[in-house]
Amino acid sequence: MSLLFKGRAQGAESVKIGAFQMLIMFFTDHLRQAVNSLGELWRSPFASLMTIGVLGFSITLPSTLYVLVKNTEQISQQWEQASEISLFLKSGVTDASAQQLLTRLRLWPEIAEVAYISSEEGLKEFQILSGLGDALNYLETNPLPAVVLVVPTSKHASPTAAGILLDKLRKEREVEIGKLDIEWLERLYALIGIAKDLVTLLAVLLFFAVVLIIGNTIRLNILNKRDEIVVMKLVGATDAFIQRPFLYTGFWFGFLGGVMAWVTVLLILLWVDYSMQNFMEKYQVSFDLTAMDLSTLMAMLTVSVGLGIAGSLLSVQRHVKDIEPR
Repeated sequence: MSLLFKGRAQGAESVKIGAFQMLIMFFTDHLRQAVNSLGELWRSPFASLMTIGVLGFSITLPSTLYVLVKNTEQISQQWEQASEISLFLKSGVTDASAQQLLTRLRLWPEIAEVAYISSEEGLKEFQILSGLGDALNYLETNPLPAVVLVVPTSKHASPTAAGILLDKLRKEREVEIGKLDIEWLERLYALIGIAKDLVTLLAVLLFFAVVLIIGNTIRLNILNKRDEIVVMKLVGATDAFIQRPFLYTGFWFGFLGGVMAWVTVLLILLWVDYSMQNFMEKYQVSFDLTAMDLSTLMAMLTVSVGLGIAGSLLSVQRHVKDIEPR
């Protein structure tokens, strides 16, 4: 019994070692084919660089537009005053009544903050900004009403939500007039929406073109190695084994194209940053151009590698099977 148990244990151990060796051989074979595919690109540098350049620049354009749209959203978040609601109070409202109104409004979940400008403070500010100076001192009464400035929360800063909030504020008994530049808000959000749709459409078209270009490049590689593929099939090589180097070629096209696109976008952003700073200073808005971070780089590499593999897979599944020994 002990000898039988010992023999079974040794057999199980040999099975484990064999499975481990097969796993090592699997990864070693894939690594060898990946390195060989990279060597194939190196042996034809001009053609490889042309394909990598097409893929890289095709990804650069939508990526740059995506970063610019992302930064535009950052600017719109800083322009929260665009959704600021001005409430002009009735002439008979005292400061005490105005403070009661502010206390009630601070309890509203739609409102982020409120500020009160008395009629006297408003007149002083108008005197400074208008340049009329002492001429306003000859007025018998102050014509300016007290004003309450209401800033909605980010959830209620959209044109529709801000308009609903404005209608609700107008019903307060102390309010004479409520004002909100909804048209400006609608233009701002519509512009950002159009930019997002444009980026998406452009990306889809360019990515489709990249898949076709890489697929055609891999097709030419397959046709150039037709005799080699025929010999491999004669000695028993499977289609999966033959297709693998071409798939790794698509992987390298995608990876190198993604790196090239990332570097190109960085250079474009560095060039644009100075002009953007001068533009934003005119609107007195602090702005830092968000560059390509690590997560964006990984997203670009994932997309570019996926496009490269998709293009090569589209080509090898069709053309490798068609090549058969006669």
